[in-house]
Amino acid sequence: MAIISRALISSLLIYLLIIQLVEADHQLVANARKKTSPLKKIDCGGACAARCRLSSRPHLCKRACGTCCARCNCVPPGTAGNQEMCPCYASLTTHGGKRKCP
Repeated sequence: MAIISRALISSLLIYLLIIQLVEADHQLVANARKKTSPLKKIDCGGACAARCRLSSRPHLCKRACGTCCARCNCVPPGTAGNQEMCPCYASLTTHGGKRKCP
């Protein structure tokens, strides 16, 4: 009797696991068809305008910030510093090894 009940419980658990995997696969396929990103895109223009508003070279700052924002989908708050808030943003560098993002 104990062997039968263990086999029944094991079969039930395997069945539930398979159902869960199939459902997860269906959700992935549905998201791929919709071509939706799990993250919302931020308004890079507005975020970079706020970030660069006090810059001595605002056009250069906005251009560099826009490139970084497009790659990272993140702009640190404030007009300077706070780069730890966006690790991707802080990690981008120029060919010379300087930080690319303002």
